[in-house]
Amino acid sequence: MQRLYDFLRRHPTGVDAFWAFVLLGLSGLSVVAVADSEGHDPTLLVLPVVIGLCLVVALRRRFTEHMLVLAAVIGAAQMAGDVRPNTANFAMLVIIYTAAADGPKWASRFALTGGLAAAPLSQLRWPELSTGTWGNVLYTVFMVVPFALAWVLGDSIRTRRAYFAQLEERAARLEREREAQAKVAVAAERARIARELHDVVAHNVSVMVVQADGAAYVLDAAPDQAKQALATISGTGRQALAEMRRLLGVLRTGEPEESGEYVPQPDVEQLDELIEQVRGAGLPVDFKVEGTPRPLPSGVELTAYRIVQEALTNTRKHGGENAGASVRLVYFDDGLGLLVEDDGKGAPHELYEDGGADGSGHGLIGMRERVGMVGGTLDAGPRPGGGFRISALLPLKPAH
Repeated sequence: MQRLYDFLRRHPTGVDAFWAFVLLGLSGLSVVAVADSEGHDPTLLVLPVVIGLCLVVALRRRFTEHMLVLAAVIGAAQMAGDVRPNTANFAMLVIIYTAAADGPKWASRFALTGGLAAAPLSQLRWPELSTGTWGNVLYTVFMVVPFALAWVLGDSIRTRRAYFAQLEERAARLEREREAQAKVAVAAERARIARELHDVVAHNVSVMVVQADGAAYVLDAAPDQAKQALATISGTGRQALAEMRRLLGVLRTGEPEESGEYVPQPDVEQLDELIEQVRGAGLPVDFKVEGTPRPLPSGVELTAYRIVQEALTNTRKHGGENAGASVRLVYFDDGLGLLVEDDGKGAPHELYEDGGADGSGHGLIGMRERVGMVGGTLDAGPRPGGGFRISALLPLKPAH
């Protein structure tokens, strides 16, 4: 049935032609029956009128305005040639509906005017002598109703189509705006990450310069200290190169703004301070560290800190009353694991996707950008029974 429906929608003229053929057959039978009952042959003008009205039905959607004018001309010819209305005149209702639904405004108004005038003109041309004046008036009013209903139905279809078209256009516009906002959020978060990595690299380079100056100063007097300084320079330099590669991968639109003085960015050692601040704001947080803590690349530590910071901020804003959170920091041999969970029930988890109802931050967009920057994986979603869970695995080496 669906295939048949789709086929009929793709071939509207063929469907109209079929119904025009049916109308032609019914009209022929009607004309012959009336002629036999009245005892005289139909006039020669009947056949062109019937064929013309059937043509109106067949081509009503392809040439709406032309068929409307043709129907009006045929109606005038019927009155002039004394061809009484027959079954083929049903085409008048069809073309009035079509003009009201699909035609331009002038055609719709012309169809309404012609439909309202058709019945009175027909009664004036062929009055029913046996019913009297008031009978003719009532019959005329009764015959006007189908023409008015045909126009009202067509105009309602036009209004409904315009309404749905407006809804579709609005939905498409909102979808485009949403995609544009997501792209802007990604670009802004990448620029922020790039600025932070820029400070990390600058800090590492500053450490290298200080260590190099110290090594040069004690090279002769304390060779062991000089060797230790050179080893620090070597390790810091490799780390700076790794961070620089990430920076070049993130940065898309020029260099970050100069901040004047470069300072080290937050790391996992400052999570204790962050969590104490969150607890002081009224959110209970359970914090545990598993594994053996050890120095990690600055980009990995910065990413871990920002993920925990963003997750706890979202919990505090949208978790509702009596919400609590837990943070797990796990040191693996080849990476760092993070698990942040809350039992908040104050807002749907979609708020985490766009950074909150107040529009601040970028939520999971920023988290995904940061984790992708270091080659890690992120899993975020609602917990069974309520709350939200964010799980991240940050490798020590970026993925190639």
